[in-house]
Order: sequence, then structure tokens, then C-alpha cells
Amino acid sequence: MSGLVSVQNTVDTGHEDMIHDAQMDYYGRRLATCSSDRTVRIFEVVSNTQTLVATLVGHEGPVWQVAWAHPKYGNILASCSYDRKVIIWKESNGTWGKLYEFSEHKSSVNSIMWAPHEWGLILACASSDESFSIISTSGDGQWKYNRQENAHTLGCNAISWAPAMNPGALVGGGSRAPIGTVKRLVTGGGDNLVKVWREEGDVWVQEEKLEAHTDWVRDVAWCPSVGLPINRIASCSQDCKVIIWTKDESAGGNWTPKVLSTFSDVVWHASWSITGDILAVSGGDNKVTLWKESPEGEWVCVSEVDKGQQAQEQQ
Repeated sequence: MSGLVSVQNTVDTGHEDMIHDAQMDYYGRRLATCSSDRTVRIFEVVSNTQTLVATLVGHEGPVWQVAWAHPKYGNILASCSYDRKVIIWKESNGTWGKLYEFSEHKSSVNSIMWAPHEWGLILACASSDESFSIISTSGDGQWKYNRQENAHTLGCNAISWAPAMNPGALVGGGSRAPIGTVKRLVTGGGDNLVKVWREEGDVWVQEEKLEAHTDWVRDVAWCPSVGLPINRIASCSQDCKVIIWTKDESAGGNWTPKVLSTFSDVVWHASWSITGDILAVSGGDNKVTLWKESPEGEWVCVSEVDKGQQAQEQQ
């Protein structure tokens, strides 16, 4: 696969401390970054040039993650921080400002993710206070939240929504609704566990407890659905492993783990491509690797980017 991945350009963000996250918006026209310097920065991206358009100031500690909402709701960006706060920012008439500030967590908010846009403007937040929370609005300017206590001992490090499309929606012969009515999400924590949750009324019920990691789970990512009867989750950990959890919904089976690889250092992040067939992994080894499942069911590294250098194709 010649030229699968290459470094197109680098961005001088102007941050004064370590950068913790960088996210492109839905159209790939804007880049948001966040840093230990307590700021969020937004850049316009045109061809190979980036222009700083806003520096968002409001957090009182390192900012861990940023997340763009779907553009159907406008230009909205969320950020979470060590200062226990989640801030939702919105651009109006070319100016960015605070839309809502959520400060109900008792410790660092480590991870945030917007729900599939079909379900509304809903944000999930994972915190070191061992809980996760769901923030939502119906568009009337009023926000409400629901917090799930005791989600993970030693803290909730990561959170990811299940796709809105039902598994098997494209092969169900019309018997399955394409958009699911039951909301699910997955979390990872300091108890070495991955947990699957299901919304029932106003509460979240633990549906599965997945045990295979031997150290803190640092990230979880629910694979996008293409309508096949398969659910898949990737988790990565300080045990230097990435595990792929698979559940065949057509067979009514259980979640089964498969170790994608054991790395040389802690694995911090895992992220699926929009079609769910490629997994990007990054960690303490300063590498970003891309993985794809072979027809035989084995996960193969198809590309590697080392410390910002050009991709080295795996033979």
C-alpha cells in the first residue's frame, strides 16, 4: 500500500506548553488544539496553511481534550480540563464565546465525546472522580446533566459512544430500524476494566464488564457501524496492549477479546477511521501506527509514522 500515510505539514500552534489534543472539525476546515497552557486554539485550515482565528481562555488548568459537535448544531466545540470543568464554546457572528460551563465533577475531567448527531446535542464526560456524566440540551438554551457515580474505581479515563446505526441494519431484511433507540457507550478506567453501559430512562445501567487489561485503561473507541451485525470496541492501556473486543450480534454471542499487539511503551490513544476498517494507535513510543484486519481475521500494521517523519510502509 504505497503512500497510505504521509505527514502533509506541521502546525506551529503557539501554545506555551504541552499539547494534549488536536481535532479537525467535520469538514476538515478547522483545527482545534488544547494545551497545559490552559487555552484552546482554533485555526482555519486552507491547503497547507493554518491561520489562528481564536484563543479560548476560561480553563484554570491543563486542557486534556477538545471535541467538535456536528455542524447541524452550528460551530460548537467542547473542552475538558484538570480544573474539573467542561466548557462548551460556540461561534456567533465570527466571535467565539462560552455557551455553557459544567462544573459538577469533583476531579479532573479526562475525556469528552459528542453523541451521534441523530440523538441530539449530547456530550459524555469521563472524570477522575470515578464517574461519568451526560450533558444535553433540547435547543432551548437550557442544559441538563445526569451523572453515573462509581463507574470506575480510581477514575474514569475514557469514554466513547456506540454508533446510532443498529448492528445488522443493512442485512436485517427491513426488520431492524436503521437508527437505534437504545443509547450505549463504553468507558475505560483505573480499575483496568472496560465497561459497556446502556441508558434506561434517566439512569445508565452497566451492561458488560470486560476484563483483559492488567493496568489502567487509557482510551476506548467504539467502532463506527456500516450496518453489519458486528459490534467492535478498541481499548488501550498502560499494560502496553491494544485489545479489540468483538461481539457478533447475529449469533447473540459475548464480547470476545483479541490482542491487536503488545507495544514497547504505554498506549495512550486509539481511533477508528470513519468507515471503521482502520485503527490508528499512538503511545509513549512516539509512533502512530495504522492497523487493518486481514481476511483471515488477523490485525496487520499497514503504516507507521515515527516522530513526525514520513510513513514507513510495513512489508
